Amino acid sequence: MEARVSSSLGLPSPNPHEISISTTLSDFPSLLTHFPPFASTTSVKWPRPNPKPQPLKSLPLLDRALIGAAAGGLAGAFTYVCLLPLDTIKTKMQTKGAAQIYKNALDAVVKTFQSSGLLGFYSGISAVIVGSTASSAVYFGTCEFGKSFLGKLENFPAVLIPPTAGAMGNVASSAIMVPKELITQRMQAGAKGRSWQVLVEILQNDGVMGLYAGYSATLLRNLPAGVLSYSSFEYLKAAVLQKTEKNNLEPVQSVLCGALAGAISASLTTPLDVVKTRLMTQVRGEGVNKVAAVMYDGVSSTVKQILKEEGWVGLTRGMGPRVLHSACFSALGYFAFETARLGILREYLRRKELRERETQVSVSTA
Repeated sequence: MEARVSSSLGLPSPNPHEISISTTLSDFPSLLTHFPPFASTTSVKWPRPNPKPQPLKSLPLLDRALIGAAAGGLAGAFTYVCLLPLDTIKTKMQTKGAAQIYKNALDAVVKTFQSSGLLGFYSGISAVIVGSTASSAVYFGTCEFGKSFLGKLENFPAVLIPPTAGAMGNVASSAIMVPKELITQRMQAGAKGRSWQVLVEILQNDGVMGLYAGYSATLLRNLPAGVLSYSSFEYLKAAVLQKTEKNNLEPVQSVLCGALAGAISASLTTPLDVVKTRLMTQVRGEGVNKVAAVMYDGVSSTVKQILKEEGWVGLTRGMGPRVLHSACFSALGYFAFETARLGILREYLRRKELRERETQVSVSTA
C-alpha cells in the first residue's frame, strides 16, 4: 500500500532494491538550454504494476534536488515577471489607506496607468527577476530533496510527504524571498529610484535587519500557503491521473490543477498577506508617501490595528487580485516547472548515456 501511495505522488519507491543512477553533474548548467517546448510534463505514475523504474525517482538525492532547483529557477523568473502587474495592483490595494485612494482593483489599474504608464505596473522588476530566480530555485530544489528524502523513510506516511516537503521549501526560500518582496513592494507603494537605490536606502536607514521587515509575517503566510498550494497540486494531480489512468497530465490538466491549487491557497491566506504587506510597506522617518508612513510594532499589533480601524474587511483587502494572481501564478509556475524539469532530465539522461557509450568504446578499443 505504501508503494502505491508513494508512486501516485511521484515519490521514490520504498523498495530497497530500486535502481540507483550515479553520475556527475559537472556539465549541469548547460542542460538548461536543451529543454523542449511545453508538453505533457509530469513524472507521476499512478499505482499500477510497472516493472520499469521512473528515471526521476531513481536519481540520487542531490541530483534530483539540483534538477528541481534549475527547473524551479527558470519557472520562477518566467512566472513572476509575467504576473508582476497583478502583484503591483494587489500591493497597492493592501497598502495602508488604500481604501481612501482606490475604489476597487479596476480603479487602481486606471490610476496607476494614469500616473506612471505601463512602467508603473513593473516597479521593482530587476529585484523580481533576481530574487524570484534564486528563491524559486531554493524552494523547488528543497521540495524535491524533501520528497526524495522523506520517501525513503519507511515509517513516514506517504500522504504527509507533500505538505512536509512544501513546508521545508518555504522555510528555506523565505530567507531570499523576503528581501526581494520588501524592495519590490516598497517600489510598488511609491518609493523612488531603482531597485538597488531602494536597497541602499533600506540598509542606510535600518541596516541589514531592515531587509527582513515582515519576515515573521511572510513566514507565517508562506508556510500555510506553500503547504496548501504544493499539497493541493500534488493531490489533484494524483486524482486526475487515477481518473484518466494515464502516466502524465495533459497540458490543460496541469494548468487547471495548478490554478485551482493556487486559488485555494490564496483565498485562505489573504489575511496573513495583508499583515505582511502592511509591515513591509511601512518606513522609518519620512515615508515614501503619506499612505504607507504608519508604523506597526509586529504581527499581533498590526492585526489589532487593522481590526480597530477597518474591521474584518480590512483583512480581506486585495483578495480578488491576490486569488487571480495566485491562480495564474500556480498554473504557469507548476506547468513551467514540470516542463523545464522534464527537459533537463531528458538532456541529463541523454548525456549520461553518451558518456557511458564513450566509456564502453574506449574500453573495447584499449
